[in-house]
Amino acid sequence: MSLNLNRAVLGIEFGSTRIKAVLIDENHVPVASGSHDWENQLDNGIWTYSLDAIWSGLQDCYADLKRDVQEKFGVTLTRVGAIGFSAMMHGYMAFNAKDELLVPFRTWRNTITGPAAAELTELFHYNIPQRWSISHLYQAILNGEPHVKDVSFFTTLAGYIHWQLTGRKVLGVGDASGMFPIDPELKNYIPEMIEKFDALVAPKGFAWKLADILPQVLCAGADAGKLTEAGAKRLDPAGDLEAGIPLCPPEGDAGTGMTATNSIAQRTGNISAGTSVFAMIVLEKVLKNVHEEIDLVTTPSGSLVAMVHCNNCTSDLNAWAGVFKEFAGAIGAKIDANTLYGSILNGALTADPDCGGIMTYGYFSGEHVTGFSEGRPLMVRMPDAKFTLGNFARAIVFSALGAIKIGMNILNAEGVEVDRMTGHGGLYKTPVVGQKLTAAAFNAPVSVMETAGEGGAWGIALLAEYMLNRAEGEALEAYLDQKVFTGMKSVVLEPDPRDVAGFDKFMERYVAALPAERAAVETMK
Repeated sequence: MSLNLNRAVLGIEFGSTRIKAVLIDENHVPVASGSHDWENQLDNGIWTYSLDAIWSGLQDCYADLKRDVQEKFGVTLTRVGAIGFSAMMHGYMAFNAKDELLVPFRTWRNTITGPAAAELTELFHYNIPQRWSISHLYQAILNGEPHVKDVSFFTTLAGYIHWQLTGRKVLGVGDASGMFPIDPELKNYIPEMIEKFDALVAPKGFAWKLADILPQVLCAGADAGKLTEAGAKRLDPAGDLEAGIPLCPPEGDAGTGMTATNSIAQRTGNISAGTSVFAMIVLEKVLKNVHEEIDLVTTPSGSLVAMVHCNNCTSDLNAWAGVFKEFAGAIGAKIDANTLYGSILNGALTADPDCGGIMTYGYFSGEHVTGFSEGRPLMVRMPDAKFTLGNFARAIVFSALGAIKIGMNILNAEGVEVDRMTGHGGLYKTPVVGQKLTAAAFNAPVSVMETAGEGGAWGIALLAEYMLNRAEGEALEAYLDQKVFTGMKSVVLEPDPRDVAGFDKFMERYVAALPAERAAVETMK
């Protein structure tokens, strides 16, 4: 088995709990991978990752990939045809003129920008969520934080990594659309809103203007720079990686999820279910109303997308899995991750449709769709509830989809239509369960591709490959349809009416019992 390094393409994505690298060959197929597990920290009330954690994690992930290439192909990874980086969208990384980080990285998970988001939403008549970079910047201004006067550049995690490795302060349009609103015709920040923001903060007397400190916006396929000598050594401290490799525009995890599921064209959608959960539908037209539950972002090629984003999804499932693994160890049983999760989740397929009277909220952090700035994981049940493993598992999954269902109902009321929803992320690694229960939650067919486990790292690798190999004028949608996903196997599950009815009943309880979650937040400090 041989590997043409000049035709191979590398994609690396920074997820919430794992940094993953995927190397693909000229047939778009993953041939090697590497990973590094990491976790965010709550530092003085701020969810963050340190710069040391970012770089040590990236280097360990790359070294793991390098070992995999050596073991499989007997060659040292010295070059590739192209590289792409992606990461969790939104957040706030602000730097001064000396390129020094001014405050710790504020991730998407923070719900600390409520006043700023509300004021900007009213000013722009455009939903500006708390996670967005502009919300973080304006909240820092409202807070009177002294660092703001020194900002010379702010960006996302993917933009930061790309800048450090290439020297280019650029961002893919999809990731940029989570910093500041994008005009889908201009494929750039909306000029009128830039002007409104500058006028809003003018009394503060800052030396900067907003357009000067935002990254340059690039669409998929654009030249985003090359790996510098310093960048190559930073990625591969062993010194084997060559400089000069072209990089595609850095993207957010939403854009790579759309790419990895071929959900770039209008009336297509995808749901990514991992630590957080988001559903995205490529719109045919602008929504009639402004909804604080709905983000308007773009595809990597700049088309408008409605995004329902919720902060909490599988963290509660992972926590419970840890308890069951600990119990297995206590009785002397060894269990691998696939068996562990499969044993927990598969019971949900034969459980009571409405979870038998069990209610759970996996709120590890705040949840804006339901109005929470903080979360407390909570499980409650009626005394006569059918407390079985299957009902427990079904409740965990239904709850993970509860907040996002509320957002999807808003899109349905707006008349948004979708021909295909594709699931990807950790919830779909155990076959059937997550897919079947998602179909029930959305009351729509849900497909899962055979590549669903590859996720965003594969998606950003495809975007880098598109930049490297696309024909003149070839659109991303056409490239994916005709060259990548032709013949790709997928499994489609239609919603079961019993499951749909059970989920609807569960959701009635979910909404009605939200005061219990609020009481937990207020009383457990």
